[in-house]
Amino acid sequence: MTRAVEILDQYGVAGLTMRRLAEALDVTATALYWHVTVKDDVLDLALDHIFGEVPLSDPTPDWRNDVRQLMHHWRAVMLRHPWEPSLIGRAALGPRVLARTEYLQSALTRGGLADLKLAVATRLLANYVIGAALTEAALRRSGTSGSRTDLRRHITVNPDLYPILNASGHLDADRWNDDELFSRGLDAILTTALLPER
Repeated sequence: MTRAVEILDQYGVAGLTMRRLAEALDVTATALYWHVTVKDDVLDLALDHIFGEVPLSDPTPDWRNDVRQLMHHWRAVMLRHPWEPSLIGRAALGPRVLARTEYLQSALTRGGLADLKLAVATRLLANYVIGAALTEAALRRSGTSGSRTDLRRHITVNPDLYPILNASGHLDADRWNDDELFSRGLDAILTTALLPER
């Protein structure tokens, strides 16, 4: 699966073809079809493969910190493999994906969540980390700081149209970077939205 991940890292999902993968593996495309039927099979396997890069530490008494560490590692993996967030809507049932979801729900359960609140919290956290990684990866692909600077300039040259966006520093990487924004957002979720009902 390493070769498929390398192709995805270099060319993205659209650039992964069975022919390209077969060439990278030095086999014929026909031989490859003995192992996988369609490209979607390769994508599912590649997705599960990179989830193995998200480390799972031993659970601690601080369930929030366990969730925090998992989310930070997951975001880092998605930023290393920017094609990954676009596949998250797929039914990801590989053993590595499920192990990380089990870890997340186990931590949330230790925090007192169950049933609907557990399902909502799982989705909230997953959607938060996926959305953050998608946005950051898109900005990086479109020219890193130049793109963000251009976006910020569009706001600052129209101060009468966007007074709050100007004052809040929206898209101003000099005020706070993506790491800080992600951490603060995650903390907000973990300290408010996930409080068990009393």
